[in-house]
Amino acid sequence: MIRDVGASYRRALAETVHHYTAAGGEGWRPDPTTIDALKAEGRWNNDWDASLELLRRRGLGQPGEPPLPDFDALVTVFSGYYFGGDPAGDPGDWQGFIGSEPLLVEPPLFEALTAARIAWGFVSGAEPPSARFVLERRLGLHQPPLIAMGDAPDKPDPTGLLRLADQLLRAGGSGLGAGAPPVAYLGDTVADVLTVRRARLACPEQRFVALAVAPPHLHQTAPARAAYEAQLREAGADLVLPHTRAVLQCLPFSAPSPPAPSAPRP
Repeated sequence: MIRDVGASYRRALAETVHHYTAAGGEGWRPDPTTIDALKAEGRWNNDWDASLELLRRRGLGQPGEPPLPDFDALVTVFSGYYFGGDPAGDPGDWQGFIGSEPLLVEPPLFEALTAARIAWGFVSGAEPPSARFVLERRLGLHQPPLIAMGDAPDKPDPTGLLRLADQLLRAGGSGLGAGAPPVAYLGDTVADVLTVRRARLACPEQRFVALAVAPPHLHQTAPARAAYEAQLREAGADLVLPHTRAVLQCLPFSAPSPPAPSAPRP
């Protein structure tokens, strides 16, 4: 995880749900605990799908209740909150919540990984314009290896991770398989951990390491953070880190040659 999306993606999710529940009254904004509980199910990595699911659980679409919104219309509403402008347009014109994303890492992290001969890339559930904006414009990374929304099926499907890992390993002289360096993937949701587990099933001869970290909004409340980290471990995380930068302390998972990929999540 390289940015705090508590006031951006998660806020856009809550506002989208409120938008569609406000027609019949005051509306409902799901709180962070509700969103965390949904994410812990491991099926709702896509925030558009998560928004629709929360509306469904709120009763929309049931007899006597408002209908569920059209999916494309929901995406438009969500993007209005998140981007506040044309996602394909000039980022300088965006007025949405994307402007409220504190970075959790700095460029020296990637310089240190490169210096340690660790190949790195990103498998993100974010839309390509959002992911590229953070990676290229804010972090200054030059054409970073990236699998974003639409490039592969949504996590926990492992296709994106397998594709990126194979790409990085081949750049180092090998592909996925027996004898290749281990592949470490760092994420902050149960879906991220399940992605690694499913990658192991798809490619059992390759060693995969599931690294996890709790989202920043949970770091201020010790019991909530501990409970969330327990969910990550229960899902199969090999190691729960205190923060993304701690990935540098996991270098024993890598092999000296060729470089092994580490893929933090935007």
